[in-house]
Amino acid sequence: MDYKNAGVDIEAGYKSVELMKKHVKETMRPEVLGGLGGFAGAFDLSGIKNMEEPVLLSGTDGCGTKVKLAFVMDKHDTIGIDAVAMCVNDIACSGGEPLFFLDYIACGKNYPEKIATIVSGVAEGCKQSECALVGGETAEHPGLMPEDEYDLAGFAVGVVDKKDIINGENIRPGDVLVAMASSGVHSNGFSLVRKVFEMTKESLDTYYDELGKTLGEALIAPTKIYVKALKSIKNSGVTVKGCSHITGGGFYENIPRMLPDGVRAVVKKDSYEVPAIFRLMAKKGDIAEEMMYNTFNMGLGMVLAIAPEDVDKTMEAIKAAGEEPYVVGHIEAGEKGVTLC
Repeated sequence: MDYKNAGVDIEAGYKSVELMKKHVKETMRPEVLGGLGGFAGAFDLSGIKNMEEPVLLSGTDGCGTKVKLAFVMDKHDTIGIDAVAMCVNDIACSGGEPLFFLDYIACGKNYPEKIATIVSGVAEGCKQSECALVGGETAEHPGLMPEDEYDLAGFAVGVVDKKDIINGENIRPGDVLVAMASSGVHSNGFSLVRKVFEMTKESLDTYYDELGKTLGEALIAPTKIYVKALKSIKNSGVTVKGCSHITGGGFYENIPRMLPDGVRAVVKKDSYEVPAIFRLMAKKGDIAEEMMYNTFNMGLGMVLAIAPEDVDKTMEAIKAAGEEPYVVGHIEAGEKGVTLC
């Protein structure tokens, strides 16, 4: 009896590391010390000494049951982008710059090529957010999960000067809500998605005219990463007063998280076109509108509170970063919360 007979293939682990090295290398920043394979990822923080009061920010998350979609479609090169996005978007929400990321992959069996493909997506997410992939862990769990399945999670660290933290405390009535378009469902609500649509290859390969693509292509679209857009806004001289990453819990849970007491957000539903995937899901699943807005991003991945005089500059900065902005509402006095009208 040996470890391989028990279900853990050490040689496969070595091969995975070799295959993923080229992807990890593409994410390196000058601050990264050492290479892949050490016991800890090292990152030189001397570059932040010019900040008056540097504050470290951290975020951790996974992709939820969206990984089920990757299993059925046998497509594993974008799910890593989702894992990175869920972490770095939260850091960016606080005004921070993501510095480095680590991933954790638990699998029933280590198939080196599959693991390397997953990590290629993680590396792509890191490149999009300009953070380094400094380490990770791939763990075989024989007997705990099926051989062809895995779960993926991540952890990110960022930094912000204390004076630049976005915390919502200066949001006032009359401020404007500017939002950035999502790529679709992102990585939230897939337990409900999987109840509405059959997670079979036949179902996911079905082409829908209203989507302009197959159902699987629409659902697996990776989560947008908004780090560069928020950096573009900051570089334009605009101060973002509040920022909300629309994830699980939709509008009703996430938008109030950026608000101080005494104000509420008013979102105009007709200020932008809700993407077809959400309309299709609501129709097929007979899902009430309130539940849709309480579960999904409905086409808006991030919502910002901006002073009225900064709206034009904000819109231009978002477009310059390659994202699509909308003016979707305003802030008014009232009990903290969100009103959709």
